[in-house]
Amino acid sequence: MTDAVEFEDFVHRHQDMVFGMAVRMLGDPSEAEDIAQTVFLKAYERFDTLRRSPAVVGWLRTVTTNLCLNHLTRFRARWKLFSQWRSGDEGRERPYEDTLAAKDNQSEDLARAEQRARLEDGIRCLPPHQRIPIVLYHFEEHSYQEIADALGVSIGKIKTDIHRGRLALRKLIGESHDAR
Repeated sequence: MTDAVEFEDFVHRHQDMVFGMAVRMLGDPSEAEDIAQTVFLKAYERFDTLRRSPAVVGWLRTVTTNLCLNHLTRFRARWKLFSQWRSGDEGRERPYEDTLAAKDNQSEDLARAEQRARLEDGIRCLPPHQRIPIVLYHFEEHSYQEIADALGVSIGKIKTDIHRGRLALRKLIGESHDAR
């Protein structure tokens, strides 16, 4: 396999993870695409090392997180989050048996989709100092220490912001559910 073909396979394997992480942190798919492109440019520069590395996923997550945080630092006025999700299953045909099983679970799926939409709307409404730590902690599974180091603040501030963000989310999600 040539390097170009191998790198193309590498990008296809990891592009959804990198883009999804970037869009959750930035809230803007077009900005997330720019970040993802930069991540893969950096990966291309180091592809000889990365192609066989068992830590490639961690490296991609770290580079994506750092580029997003740098971007957010430069463009604080444009912070938003969770504007759109890219579903990996859209446009794919499903076997007949899967379609039947899906029809049986439509009400459950609809309830989960409504709950996810309320969560996304709630997260979008949070101020950046609460939103970013919540995304890094709950969706990207970073530790309090890693988040504090990345944002240059104390662990206590991270814990406080996450706690207050959770409380605000409960209130926001409850209000949006009551309004329906």
